[in-house]
Amino acid sequence: MNGRQLRTRFKGAAVVVAGLLALTACGGGGSDAADASAKGDQGDDKAAATTRSVKHDAGTTEKVPAQPKRIVSVSVTMTGHLLALDAPVIASQATPPSVITDKQGFFTQWSDAAAKNSVKVAYQGFEPDVEKVLALKPDLIIGASSGAENAEKFYDKLSVVAPTLLYRHDDVSWQDLTARLGKDLGLEKRATEVVADHEKRVGEVKAAITVPIQSAALVRDNQSAMTVFTPESAQGRLLTSLGFTVLEPPAGKGQTQGGRSDFAEFSQEKVADTAKDSSLLFVSHTPEEITAATARPVWKDLAAVKDKRVYDLGLDTFRLDYYSAGNLIDKIEKAFG
Repeated sequence: MNGRQLRTRFKGAAVVVAGLLALTACGGGGSDAADASAKGDQGDDKAAATTRSVKHDAGTTEKVPAQPKRIVSVSVTMTGHLLALDAPVIASQATPPSVITDKQGFFTQWSDAAAKNSVKVAYQGFEPDVEKVLALKPDLIIGASSGAENAEKFYDKLSVVAPTLLYRHDDVSWQDLTARLGKDLGLEKRATEVVADHEKRVGEVKAAITVPIQSAALVRDNQSAMTVFTPESAQGRLLTSLGFTVLEPPAGKGQTQGGRSDFAEFSQEKVADTAKDSSLLFVSHTPEEITAATARPVWKDLAAVKDKRVYDLGLDTFRLDYYSAGNLIDKIEKAFG
């Protein structure tokens, strides 16, 4: 320890005392300094072994715990992926309660898993409450860089609290996102198990169902318009893996959200004209909403409506994770088995 360090640490102490202490510290020769340097190198090596550098969709974060213990999710969408991996999530962002959530604002497909793991509500709303996140003392924060809960503009503030990783979840399959999270969190084995379990279930159901010869139009009614999910969407990929032919969206450019390519919104008339003989598979609706949609003049005369080839994929299928994908498969098995 030199005199400058002592003066800084003991600000206001007498200069004479600081000088005497500095001389005393230096009196042992250079061996102490060498020992301290060696200990410092060992400390750096130990720190490197317990942390990692992770490249994510908002940049690269250093000193990410190799085995995190207290993860706070600032994305209710990402929480489902984390719970499927048995990641140590202690708290999560929640949305305002609705038909697709429990009373806390957690998505119904994984709310039981959250309760089992004692996951708390970090805050409610789409913008991160940094002070509440800080109070939870996380060693890692995970969030989204797409969707309504996009936290990119809060990234710097969150990074001050704890290492922060943000991921896009819109233009990627939940399986690929699961594998990526597994790699970044040191949970590769569990990620492999989760995806393998899903693929096994897909194979079982595919062998047990009879797929209609007509294409499947994956749609979501928005009253004045209709959202069409592409074959490349998470829902489209899952239906394709089960043997369905997923209808391509209408020709031309529909309205998208944030540059997303997994779905687009078109006029009711344009979608109905494109669907023609396709079966209609409704994403994230109540049965009452589906009945009301298909009763409209533009839909009621379609072959799918007349032939009762209208199917409810469940309220939790707007965003797929391990849990909601499993629920969708159950719906398909029941409808086509």
